Amino acid sequence: MRRLLSSVACVLFSAASLFAQQASDATHSVDLGPSGFDAGDYVYVSGQGPQRPDGTIPANFPAQVRQCLDNIRKVVESAGLSTDHLVYVQVYLEDINRYKELDEVFAGYFPHDPPARAVLGVARVPQSPVQITAVAVRDLKGKQAVSTPKVAPNKAYSAAMLTYDRLFVSAIPGLDPANGSVPQDPMAQVEMALDRLNAVVQAAGLTLANMVFVNPYLTTGIPTRIMNQQYARRFEFGNTPARATIEVSSLPEGAQIAFTGVAVRDLSRRHAIRPKNMPPSPTASPCVFAGDTLYCSAKSGFIPGPNGGVFTASVADQTRQTMRNLLDNLEEADMAFDQVVSTTIYLDDLKDTALFASVYKKYFKATLPSQTTIQQIPPTERKASEEGHYPDLEQVSLIAVRNSTLRPLP
Repeated sequence: MRRLLSSVACVLFSAASLFAQQASDATHSVDLGPSGFDAGDYVYVSGQGPQRPDGTIPANFPAQVRQCLDNIRKVVESAGLSTDHLVYVQVYLEDINRYKELDEVFAGYFPHDPPARAVLGVARVPQSPVQITAVAVRDLKGKQAVSTPKVAPNKAYSAAMLTYDRLFVSAIPGLDPANGSVPQDPMAQVEMALDRLNAVVQAAGLTLANMVFVNPYLTTGIPTRIMNQQYARRFEFGNTPARATIEVSSLPEGAQIAFTGVAVRDLSRRHAIRPKNMPPSPTASPCVFAGDTLYCSAKSGFIPGPNGGVFTASVADQTRQTMRNLLDNLEEADMAFDQVVSTTIYLDDLKDTALFASVYKKYFKATLPSQTTIQQIPPTERKASEEGHYPDLEQVSLIAVRNSTLRPLP
Protein backbone atom coordinates (compact mmCIF):
# COMPACT_ATOMS: atom_id res chain seq x y z
CA MET A 1 0.00 0.00 0.00
CA ARG A 2 2.85 2.39 0.88
CA ARG A 3 4.54 1.60 -2.45
CA LEU A 4 1.29 2.35 -4.27
CA LEU A 5 0.87 5.66 -2.46
CA SER A 6 4.50 6.46 -3.11
CA SER A 7 4.08 5.68 -6.81
CA VAL A 8 0.93 7.79 -7.02
CA ALA A 9 2.72 10.66 -5.28
CA CYS A 10 5.62 10.44 -7.72
CA VAL A 11 3.23 10.51 -10.67
CA LEU A 12 1.39 13.49 -9.23
CA PHE A 13 4.66 15.28 -8.49
CA SER A 14 5.94 14.63 -12.02
CA ALA A 15 2.67 15.84 -13.51
CA ALA A 16 2.76 18.95 -11.37
CA SER A 17 6.36 19.63 -12.36
CA LEU A 18 5.52 19.16 -16.04
CA PHE A 19 2.53 21.48 -15.72
CA ALA A 20 4.67 24.10 -13.98
CA GLN A 21 7.28 23.84 -16.73
CA GLN A 22 4.62 24.11 -19.44
CA ALA A 23 3.11 27.12 -17.67
CA SER A 24 6.54 28.72 -17.48
CA ASP A 25 7.19 28.02 -21.16
CA ALA A 26 3.79 29.44 -22.05
CA THR A 27 4.60 32.57 -20.09
CA HIS A 28 7.87 33.01 -21.95
CA SER A 29 6.34 32.40 -25.38
CA VAL A 30 3.85 35.27 -25.17
CA ASP A 31 3.88 36.96 -28.58
CA LEU A 32 5.23 40.47 -28.13
CA GLY A 33 6.21 41.17 -31.72
CA PRO A 34 7.79 39.90 -34.95
CA SER A 35 11.27 38.42 -35.25
CA GLY A 36 12.50 41.69 -36.66
CA PHE A 37 11.51 45.01 -38.21
CA ASP A 38 12.72 46.47 -41.48
CA ALA A 39 12.93 50.24 -41.03
CA GLY A 40 14.49 50.92 -44.41
CA ASP A 41 18.01 52.08 -43.61
CA TYR A 42 18.28 49.75 -40.62
CA VAL A 43 16.87 46.38 -39.59
CA TYR A 44 16.09 45.77 -35.92
CA VAL A 45 16.18 42.13 -34.81
CA SER A 46 14.13 40.97 -31.83
CA GLY A 47 15.88 39.06 -29.07
CA GLN A 48 16.73 35.61 -30.41
CA GLY A 49 17.08 32.58 -28.17
CA PRO A 50 18.80 29.26 -28.89
CA GLN A 51 15.70 27.46 -30.11
CA ARG A 52 15.98 25.56 -33.40
CA PRO A 53 13.15 25.68 -35.99
CA ASP A 54 11.90 22.31 -34.66
CA GLY A 55 11.60 23.74 -31.14
CA THR A 56 14.59 21.94 -29.65
CA ILE A 57 17.58 23.64 -28.00
CA PRO A 58 21.21 22.51 -28.48
CA ALA A 59 22.72 20.72 -25.51
CA ASN A 60 25.95 22.70 -25.07
CA PHE A 61 26.51 26.42 -24.63
CA PRO A 62 28.67 27.14 -27.73
CA ALA A 63 26.05 25.49 -29.92
CA GLN A 64 23.33 27.51 -28.19
CA VAL A 65 25.17 30.77 -28.98
CA ARG A 66 25.66 29.73 -32.60
CA GLN A 67 21.96 28.92 -32.84
CA CYS A 68 21.07 32.40 -31.55
CA LEU A 69 23.34 33.90 -34.20
CA ASP A 70 21.91 31.61 -36.88
CA ASN A 71 18.43 32.79 -35.90
CA ILE A 72 19.58 36.40 -36.27
CA ARG A 73 21.10 35.57 -39.66
CA LYS A 74 17.76 34.22 -40.89
CA VAL A 75 15.98 37.38 -39.81
CA VAL A 76 18.37 39.72 -41.61
CA GLU A 77 18.36 37.47 -44.67
CA SER A 78 14.58 37.84 -44.81
CA ALA A 79 15.26 41.56 -45.29
CA GLY A 80 17.72 40.87 -48.10
CA LEU A 81 20.83 41.37 -45.94
CA SER A 82 23.57 39.17 -44.49
CA THR A 83 25.61 38.99 -41.30
CA ASP A 84 28.08 41.41 -42.97
CA HIS A 85 25.39 44.05 -42.42
CA LEU A 86 25.29 43.56 -38.63
CA VAL A 87 26.66 46.59 -36.79
CA TYR A 88 25.58 45.96 -33.20
CA VAL A 89 24.56 42.98 -31.09
CA GLN A 90 23.47 42.77 -27.48
CA VAL A 91 23.96 39.55 -25.54
CA TYR A 92 22.10 38.60 -22.37
CA LEU A 93 23.66 35.75 -20.37
CA GLU A 94 22.16 34.00 -17.37
CA ASP A 95 25.70 32.91 -16.42
CA ILE A 96 28.37 35.57 -16.97
CA ASN A 97 31.04 32.89 -16.38
CA ARG A 98 30.31 31.73 -19.93
CA TYR A 99 31.81 34.94 -21.29
CA LYS A 100 35.04 33.39 -22.62
CA GLU A 101 33.11 30.63 -24.39
CA LEU A 102 30.90 33.33 -25.89
CA ASP A 103 33.96 35.18 -27.19
CA GLU A 104 35.28 32.03 -28.86
CA VAL A 105 32.01 31.48 -30.71
CA PHE A 106 31.82 35.13 -31.81
CA ALA A 107 35.41 35.13 -33.05
CA GLY A 108 34.65 32.12 -35.23
CA TYR A 109 31.27 33.39 -36.41
CA PHE A 110 32.57 36.85 -37.40
CA PRO A 111 36.05 36.30 -38.89
CA HIS A 112 36.29 39.89 -40.18
CA ASP A 113 35.17 43.17 -38.57
CA PRO A 114 32.76 41.75 -35.96
CA PRO A 115 29.91 44.05 -34.91
CA ALA A 116 30.00 46.23 -31.83
CA ARG A 117 28.67 44.34 -28.83
CA ALA A 118 27.42 44.52 -25.27
CA VAL A 119 27.28 41.51 -22.94
CA LEU A 120 25.17 41.60 -19.79
CA GLY A 121 24.66 39.12 -17.00
CA VAL A 122 20.94 38.91 -16.24
CA ALA A 123 18.65 36.91 -13.97
CA ARG A 124 16.51 35.31 -16.69
CA VAL A 125 15.84 35.34 -20.40
CA PRO A 126 12.79 33.83 -22.15
CA GLN A 127 14.84 30.92 -23.57
CA SER A 128 17.59 29.91 -21.15
CA PRO A 129 20.52 30.46 -21.04
CA VAL A 130 21.20 33.16 -23.64
CA GLN A 131 19.42 35.74 -25.77
CA ILE A 132 20.92 37.97 -28.48
CA THR A 133 19.44 40.94 -30.30
CA ALA A 134 20.93 42.88 -33.20
CA VAL A 135 20.89 45.91 -35.51
CA ALA A 136 21.87 45.71 -39.19
CA VAL A 137 22.52 48.53 -41.66
CA ARG A 138 21.26 48.23 -45.22
CA ASP A 139 23.87 50.35 -46.98
CA LEU A 140 27.40 49.05 -46.37
CA LYS A 141 28.93 52.28 -47.65
CA GLY A 142 30.74 53.91 -44.75
CA LYS A 143 30.63 50.79 -42.56
CA GLN A 144 33.93 50.65 -40.70
CA ALA A 145 35.17 49.09 -37.48
CA VAL A 146 36.63 51.51 -34.95
CA SER A 147 39.42 50.74 -32.51
CA THR A 148 41.10 52.89 -29.87
CA PRO A 149 44.82 53.65 -29.77
CA LYS A 150 46.93 51.51 -27.42
CA VAL A 151 44.10 49.00 -26.97
CA ALA A 152 44.51 45.69 -28.77
CA PRO A 153 41.50 44.82 -30.97
CA ASN A 154 39.29 41.98 -29.79
CA LYS A 155 38.55 39.21 -32.30
CA ALA A 156 35.04 38.74 -30.87
CA TYR A 157 33.76 42.31 -31.27
CA SER A 158 34.71 45.77 -32.49
CA ALA A 159 35.06 48.63 -30.01
CA ALA A 160 32.59 50.52 -32.19
CA MET A 161 31.14 50.34 -35.68
CA LEU A 162 30.62 53.29 -37.99
CA THR A 163 27.90 53.37 -40.62
CA TYR A 164 27.15 56.06 -43.18
CA ASP A 165 25.34 58.15 -40.55
CA ARG A 166 25.89 56.64 -37.07
CA LEU A 167 28.31 55.15 -34.60
CA PHE A 168 27.36 52.07 -32.57
CA VAL A 169 29.54 51.72 -29.47
CA SER A 170 30.27 48.48 -27.66
CA ALA A 171 29.82 48.24 -23.91
CA ILE A 172 32.81 50.10 -22.44
CA PRO A 173 33.52 48.83 -18.90
CA GLY A 174 35.10 50.61 -15.97
CA LEU A 175 38.26 48.55 -15.91
CA ASP A 176 41.85 49.09 -17.00
CA PRO A 177 42.21 47.69 -20.55
CA ALA A 178 45.95 47.19 -20.04
CA ASN A 179 45.65 44.65 -17.21
CA GLY A 180 41.92 44.10 -16.67
CA SER A 181 41.99 45.46 -13.12
CA VAL A 182 38.87 47.08 -11.66
CA PRO A 183 39.38 50.10 -9.36
CA GLN A 184 37.99 49.61 -5.86
CA ASP A 185 36.51 53.11 -5.74
CA PRO A 186 33.10 53.25 -7.54
CA MET A 187 33.75 56.83 -8.66
CA ALA A 188 37.04 55.78 -10.23
CA GLN A 189 35.27 52.99 -12.09
CA VAL A 190 32.69 55.41 -13.48
CA GLU A 191 35.37 57.89 -14.50
CA MET A 192 37.41 55.18 -16.20
CA ALA A 193 34.38 53.90 -18.14
CA LEU A 194 33.46 57.42 -19.27
CA ASP A 195 37.07 58.20 -20.25
CA ARG A 196 37.17 55.03 -22.32
CA LEU A 197 33.80 55.80 -23.90
CA ASN A 198 35.06 59.24 -24.85
CA ALA A 199 38.23 57.73 -26.34
CA VAL A 200 36.23 55.35 -28.55
CA VAL A 201 33.95 58.13 -29.77
CA GLN A 202 36.94 60.37 -30.50
CA ALA A 203 38.63 57.54 -32.41
CA ALA A 204 35.62 57.67 -34.73
CA GLY A 205 36.13 61.40 -35.25
CA LEU A 206 33.20 62.42 -33.03
CA THR A 207 32.64 63.77 -29.51
CA LEU A 208 30.25 62.90 -26.71
CA ALA A 209 28.02 65.72 -28.00
CA ASN A 210 27.19 63.42 -30.94
CA MET A 211 25.67 60.78 -28.66
CA VAL A 212 21.92 60.32 -29.07
CA PHE A 213 21.40 57.33 -26.77
CA VAL A 214 23.36 55.82 -23.89
CA ASN A 215 22.85 52.69 -21.82
CA PRO A 216 24.62 52.84 -18.46
CA TYR A 217 24.66 49.26 -17.15
CA LEU A 218 25.61 48.95 -13.50
CA THR A 219 25.59 46.40 -10.72
CA THR A 220 24.77 47.05 -7.07
CA GLY A 221 28.44 47.94 -6.58
CA ILE A 222 27.92 51.33 -8.26
CA PRO A 223 25.53 53.80 -6.56
CA THR A 224 23.37 55.53 -9.18
CA ARG A 225 24.00 58.85 -7.46
CA ILE A 226 27.75 58.60 -8.03
CA MET A 227 27.26 57.52 -11.63
CA ASN A 228 24.93 60.45 -12.31
CA GLN A 229 27.32 62.98 -10.77
CA GLN A 230 30.16 61.97 -13.05
CA TYR A 231 27.95 61.39 -16.08
CA ALA A 232 26.33 64.84 -15.94
CA ARG A 233 29.74 66.51 -16.17
CA ARG A 234 30.34 64.98 -19.60
CA PHE A 235 27.23 66.32 -21.34
CA GLU A 236 25.49 69.63 -21.97
CA PHE A 237 22.76 70.30 -19.40
CA GLY A 238 19.32 69.82 -20.94
CA ASN A 239 20.79 68.41 -24.15
CA THR A 240 22.01 65.04 -22.91
CA PRO A 241 21.45 61.81 -24.86
CA ALA A 242 18.35 59.75 -24.28
CA ARG A 243 19.20 57.12 -21.69
CA ALA A 244 18.17 53.77 -20.22
CA THR A 245 19.95 53.19 -16.91
CA ILE A 246 19.71 49.49 -16.18
CA GLU A 247 20.81 47.58 -13.11
CA VAL A 248 22.12 44.18 -14.16
CA SER A 249 23.10 41.06 -12.26
CA SER A 250 26.70 41.08 -13.49
CA LEU A 251 29.08 42.33 -16.16
CA PRO A 252 32.01 40.57 -17.86
CA GLU A 253 35.48 40.43 -16.30
CA GLY A 254 34.33 41.68 -12.90
CA ALA A 255 33.33 45.13 -14.11
CA GLN A 256 30.58 46.88 -12.19
CA ILE A 257 29.67 49.54 -14.74
CA ALA A 258 29.71 49.80 -18.52
CA PHE A 259 28.41 52.32 -21.06
CA THR A 260 27.19 51.63 -24.55
CA GLY A 261 25.27 53.78 -26.99
CA VAL A 262 24.66 55.33 -30.40
CA ALA A 263 25.99 58.58 -31.86
CA VAL A 264 24.99 60.48 -34.98
CA ARG A 265 27.84 61.53 -37.27
CA ASP A 266 26.28 64.83 -38.40
CA LEU A 267 25.47 67.06 -35.42
CA SER A 268 22.97 69.04 -37.52
CA ARG A 269 20.83 65.87 -37.60
CA ARG A 270 20.79 65.56 -33.80
CA HIS A 271 17.77 67.08 -32.06
CA ALA A 272 16.61 66.51 -28.48
CA ILE A 273 12.90 66.30 -27.66
CA ARG A 274 11.42 67.35 -24.34
CA PRO A 275 7.74 67.89 -23.47
CA LYS A 276 7.16 71.53 -22.53
CA ASN A 277 5.94 70.67 -19.04
CA MET A 278 9.08 68.65 -18.28
CA PRO A 279 12.10 70.46 -16.78
CA PRO A 280 15.51 69.89 -18.40
CA SER A 281 17.62 67.11 -16.93
CA PRO A 282 21.37 66.96 -16.31
CA THR A 283 21.44 63.24 -17.10
CA ALA A 284 18.88 62.34 -19.80
CA SER A 285 16.77 63.84 -22.55
CA PRO A 286 13.37 62.14 -23.00
CA CYS A 287 14.14 61.44 -26.69
CA VAL A 288 16.77 62.44 -29.24
CA PHE A 289 16.55 62.36 -33.03
CA ALA A 290 19.37 60.96 -35.16
CA GLY A 291 18.04 62.12 -38.51
CA ASP A 292 14.65 60.43 -38.90
CA THR A 293 15.28 57.95 -36.07
CA LEU A 294 14.05 58.79 -32.59
CA TYR A 295 15.80 57.17 -29.60
CA CYS A 296 13.72 57.40 -26.41
CA SER A 297 14.77 57.00 -22.80
CA ALA A 298 13.45 54.10 -20.76
CA LYS A 299 10.18 54.85 -19.00
CA SER A 300 8.47 53.12 -16.10
CA GLY A 301 5.12 53.48 -14.38
CA PHE A 302 6.35 56.61 -12.62
CA ILE A 303 3.66 59.30 -12.45
CA PRO A 304 5.45 62.62 -13.07
CA GLY A 305 4.93 65.76 -11.02
CA PRO A 306 6.13 67.40 -7.79
CA ASN A 307 4.72 64.49 -5.79
CA GLY A 308 5.45 61.89 -8.45
CA GLY A 309 6.15 58.23 -7.95
CA VAL A 310 4.94 54.71 -8.63
CA PHE A 311 1.73 54.25 -6.67
CA THR A 312 0.58 50.76 -7.60
CA ALA A 313 1.93 47.22 -7.30
CA SER A 314 -0.14 46.14 -10.31
CA VAL A 315 1.91 45.19 -13.39
CA ALA A 316 -0.96 46.14 -15.68
CA ASP A 317 -1.43 49.56 -14.08
CA GLN A 318 2.30 50.30 -14.13
CA THR A 319 2.49 49.26 -17.79
CA ARG A 320 -0.41 51.51 -18.66
CA GLN A 321 1.36 54.49 -17.09
CA THR A 322 4.62 53.55 -18.82
CA MET A 323 2.94 53.53 -22.22
CA ARG A 324 1.34 56.90 -21.50
CA ASN A 325 4.72 58.33 -20.53
CA LEU A 326 6.21 57.02 -23.77
CA LEU A 327 3.28 58.40 -25.75
CA ASP A 328 3.86 61.88 -24.30
CA ASN A 329 7.38 61.82 -25.71
CA LEU A 330 6.30 60.44 -29.08
CA GLU A 331 3.60 63.09 -29.44
CA GLU A 332 6.12 65.82 -28.63
CA ALA A 333 8.11 64.52 -31.60
CA ASP A 334 4.91 64.44 -33.71
CA MET A 335 5.08 60.65 -33.86
CA ALA A 336 2.94 57.70 -32.75
CA PHE A 337 3.32 54.12 -31.58
CA ASP A 338 2.79 52.85 -35.13
CA GLN A 339 6.20 54.34 -35.98
CA VAL A 340 7.97 52.42 -33.24
CA VAL A 341 10.31 49.81 -34.73
CA SER A 342 12.02 48.42 -31.64
CA THR A 343 11.40 48.16 -27.90
CA THR A 344 13.48 46.81 -25.04
CA ILE A 345 11.35 45.55 -22.18
CA TYR A 346 12.74 45.05 -18.69
CA LEU A 347 10.49 43.03 -16.37
CA ASP A 348 10.86 42.51 -12.66
CA ASP A 349 9.72 38.91 -13.24
CA LEU A 350 9.31 37.14 -16.58
CA LYS A 351 6.23 35.45 -15.14
CA ASP A 352 4.51 38.82 -15.60
CA THR A 353 5.01 38.75 -19.38
CA ALA A 354 1.36 37.98 -20.14
CA LEU A 355 0.13 40.71 -17.77
CA PHE A 356 2.50 43.19 -19.37
CA ALA A 357 1.51 42.14 -22.89
CA SER A 358 -2.20 42.52 -22.20
CA VAL A 359 -1.67 46.29 -21.87
CA TYR A 360 1.37 46.80 -24.12
CA LYS A 361 -0.32 45.38 -27.24
CA LYS A 362 -3.28 47.72 -27.03
CA TYR A 363 -1.11 50.72 -27.91
CA PHE A 364 -0.15 49.42 -31.36
CA LYS A 365 -2.91 49.66 -33.96
CA ALA A 366 -1.26 47.81 -36.84
CA THR A 367 1.81 45.67 -36.18
CA LEU A 368 3.97 45.27 -33.12
CA PRO A 369 7.62 46.40 -33.28
CA SER A 370 10.61 44.13 -32.80
CA GLN A 371 11.29 43.60 -29.12
CA THR A 372 13.66 42.17 -26.57
CA THR A 373 12.36 41.11 -23.17
CA ILE A 374 14.55 40.25 -20.20
CA GLN A 375 14.52 40.05 -16.42
CA GLN A 376 17.83 41.66 -15.54
CA ILE A 377 17.87 41.13 -11.76
CA PRO A 378 16.05 38.89 -9.24
CA PRO A 379 12.46 39.97 -8.42
CA THR A 380 12.07 42.75 -5.91
CA GLU A 381 9.91 42.77 -2.80
CA ARG A 382 6.62 44.27 -3.93
CA LYS A 383 5.63 46.44 -1.03
CA ALA A 384 5.21 50.16 -0.64
CA SER A 385 7.76 52.44 0.97
CA GLU A 386 6.86 54.76 3.85
CA GLU A 387 5.91 57.36 1.22
CA GLY A 388 3.55 54.92 -0.50
CA HIS A 389 5.83 54.35 -3.50
CA TYR A 390 6.14 50.92 -5.09
CA PRO A 391 9.16 49.52 -6.97
CA ASP A 392 9.24 49.52 -10.79
CA LEU A 393 7.94 46.22 -12.11
CA GLU A 394 8.65 47.04 -15.75
CA GLN A 395 10.51 49.54 -17.92
CA VAL A 396 10.47 50.16 -21.67
CA SER A 397 12.79 52.04 -24.02
CA LEU A 398 12.03 52.43 -27.71
CA ILE A 399 13.23 53.45 -31.16
CA ALA A 400 10.83 55.06 -33.66
CA VAL A 401 11.41 55.98 -37.30
CA ARG A 402 9.81 58.48 -39.65
CA ASN A 403 9.61 56.19 -42.67
CA SER A 404 6.71 55.11 -44.87
CA THR A 405 8.28 51.73 -45.73
CA LEU A 406 8.29 50.17 -42.26
CA ARG A 407 7.50 46.46 -42.28
CA PRO A 408 7.69 43.59 -39.79
CA LEU A 409 9.83 40.56 -40.65
CA PRO A 410 8.64 36.97 -40.27
